[in-house]
Amino acid sequence: MTAPLSDIRVLETGTLLAGPFCGQLLGDFGAEVIKLEDPGKGDPMRQWGREKPHGRSLWWPVVARNKKSVTCNLRTADGQALVRRLVEKSDVLLENFRPGTLERWGLSYEELSTINPRLILVRVTGYGQTGPYSPRAGFGSIGEAMGGLRYVTGEADRAPSRSGISIGDSLAATYAAFGTLAALHARERTGRGQVVDSAIYEAVLAMMESLIPEWGVAGYRRERTGPILPNVAPSNVYPSADGSDVLIAANQDTVFRRLADVMERPDLPADARYATHGARGENQAELDDVISAWTRTIPSAKLLSLLHEAGVPAGGIYTAEDIIADPHVQARQAVIEVDHPEFGRLPMQNVAPRLSGTPGGVKWAGPALGSHNEEVYQGLLGLTGDELADLKTRGIV
Repeated sequence: MTAPLSDIRVLETGTLLAGPFCGQLLGDFGAEVIKLEDPGKGDPMRQWGREKPHGRSLWWPVVARNKKSVTCNLRTADGQALVRRLVEKSDVLLENFRPGTLERWGLSYEELSTINPRLILVRVTGYGQTGPYSPRAGFGSIGEAMGGLRYVTGEADRAPSRSGISIGDSLAATYAAFGTLAALHARERTGRGQVVDSAIYEAVLAMMESLIPEWGVAGYRRERTGPILPNVAPSNVYPSADGSDVLIAANQDTVFRRLADVMERPDLPADARYATHGARGENQAELDDVISAWTRTIPSAKLLSLLHEAGVPAGGIYTAEDIIADPHVQARQAVIEVDHPEFGRLPMQNVAPRLSGTPGGVKWAGPALGSHNEEVYQGLLGLTGDELADLKTRGIV
């Protein structure tokens, strides 16, 4: 089946994660993603990640999957000329440089749109393309802090924590991909492209639920609350007899009654302290103590079995090992194996979401630097072998 974006060509010029993850998402659904990298060095993501068997990053094969690697020195006039020629034949240019960088290189949207009026320029930055902070360097962690996420993450008696992943970068990239699809759809009506401006702090802010009106209307400031959400109970991590923690989310009235039935405590829903969502929220800590006293008497596997049979949302806290071994993950092929020249069969997460008629897929893992130079420069742009060799000799590609 043809992937939904198989007729879209994307030029990816960004590095690290905020731009490239957007490219990964588009490539997952069939877009031809041509990644332009510095000759000899490539994207620093090629070296990122804690574990590096064979001296190779285990992150790069995921974030660069389905992409074609082409080397191009964007800081040179000849490299910029190659970009302009590629723009003529592309639908999207994706970048995550500081605002003004493309303009200094003579690659502003105004210039590029004269070459290709249908071009969509996707720009992912820390603070966006406008405003007083736009010239600042901006990493995902800074955007997480400015967007409000860091302040509410962690335990109440400790400094703000962070997620164990680069969530700010990934959110900005996800919104950039969404904006790209919206711009492509609008282009079908207007015939023209536009600029997609995705700021990390705004992508984080967009996920912050009612944080802003809570302060603006009620003067309430959310604080760090560890594993719970205030006034949402029971919804917490509870101990089991074998030492494994189990998540239980039974805050809805009907679900709480099912939990009480499993606990053989019909008195709990009848108790005024726990009879309604609001009452349970007011007595959250006390209710969690009652539930913990019950869960710690039952081994985790049996506890989860009881809860699942009763229709109570519950689950374990998975490590990577748990994810790979889980029969549901296996049945849905949420983790797949992809051929890799050094690692052999390399496990990685599959494409999400799933489309019933035109699904995405993973065709190959992140490629070697410049492995698609001939295909793109000669096959797409029509350069001769001598011309390509000259560009390589002069450090342009």
